[in-house]
Amino acid sequence: MLNIKPPDAAIRIIRALEASGHRALLAGGCVRDALLGRQPKDWDIATDAAPEAVGGLFERTVAVGAQFGVVRVRMGGQEFEVARFREDGAYSDGRHPDSVRPSDEEGDAKRRDFTINGMFYDVLNHQLLDYVGGRRDLDEGIIRAIGEPDLRFREDHLRMMRAVRFSARFGFAVEPATAAAIEANAERIGKISPERIRDELTIILTQNNSDAAFAMLDSSGLLEYVLPEVAAMKGVAQPPEFHPEGDVWTHVLAMLRIKRAASPTLSWGILLHDVGKPATFTETDRIRFNGHDKAGAAMSAEVCTRLRMPKARAARIFDLVANHMRFMHVEKMREARLKRFLREPYFGELLELHRVDCLASHGNLRTHEFCARKLGEIREEALRPPRLLDGRELMAMGYPAGPKLGEILFALEDEQLEGRISTKEEAKEFARRHFPLSGS
Repeated sequence: MLNIKPPDAAIRIIRALEASGHRALLAGGCVRDALLGRQPKDWDIATDAAPEAVGGLFERTVAVGAQFGVVRVRMGGQEFEVARFREDGAYSDGRHPDSVRPSDEEGDAKRRDFTINGMFYDVLNHQLLDYVGGRRDLDEGIIRAIGEPDLRFREDHLRMMRAVRFSARFGFAVEPATAAAIEANAERIGKISPERIRDELTIILTQNNSDAAFAMLDSSGLLEYVLPEVAAMKGVAQPPEFHPEGDVWTHVLAMLRIKRAASPTLSWGILLHDVGKPATFTETDRIRFNGHDKAGAAMSAEVCTRLRMPKARAARIFDLVANHMRFMHVEKMREARLKRFLREPYFGELLELHRVDCLASHGNLRTHEFCARKLGEIREEALRPPRLLDGRELMAMGYPAGPKLGEILFALEDEQLEGRISTKEEAKEFARRHFPLSGS
């Protein structure tokens, strides 16, 4: 007998619904994850109760999808989505049903996307309810569309990317008819909103096996529609002395495979760091990609704009792409320039991108180790020394307001970072000597 154990608050919701004469079951992803021995992120509940009835049973509720019969119930410091059993009408926008109608649990199961997501669990009777063969596919490691795959993907085009995500996440194979339907409908993904594409790609990038997911996005035909700039990396050769692993696409997939748990910005930075290489490819004495960091940064900005990436996230991705080649010169940098580089707000993620970049190519971590050692050796006050003089004090010395003040302040900080001055008097003397006042 199965014994899936949801939080006590979820059981209380289910018991309250059942006590009022309604059917209430755990539904979808939480059942799948529990059967896989994974901790569910959310515990969703399906019921035959109308939203009004759910709202009347609990004190703290929010109707989040009234047209779909969805109510969010807050209990025990957690939120649970309680959705009415339903069947969907036609999908004219390729994402949402135009209408829904109440149904029973079997009808609700058959309108869902994949068999592994179509199971219910009766908590009170410890019973799995499987109307779509989800348990079999879960045991066999298969992603299979419920019913007719072509219809499932024509209804909701985003399901094609979800199939890829689930396949990579669980290491499951996509059933042949389901895979064929994705290839046949791949072009339709272009009708999905940029925000939904962005969010799905971000989830894929930050989960395990993101390299397998991107290989599948490519083989299914989806990649050229969601990220044509990334698809263009395929077949772009690299100098074997620096990149024995192969072309740019192979290199990026290797980086995705190597990366540890990574933030969304670092994951996107890894994916896009070499996006400028196809456009800058030249072959003279050897293969070169002159300026690919600058070109790639501009392209990453275009990608982020198209996908409506939040501004702060887009700016960080731009910085990672634009600066990933600076490590070539880091061991020859003056102390001041090195310290400014090490204290950049994006440097931690950039250093990790560099580490993965090296491991996915030549394997030489010397520069990474140099930077890590410097970060450990340099004290915070030496990396960000307090200003010895400010603009007001410089004006009191006779310097006029204007851009020249910024130039002097920068030069003073340079001297501090180089370790050549450390007091206010030394700073004043440096300013007088190197920036003499007219008439003095």
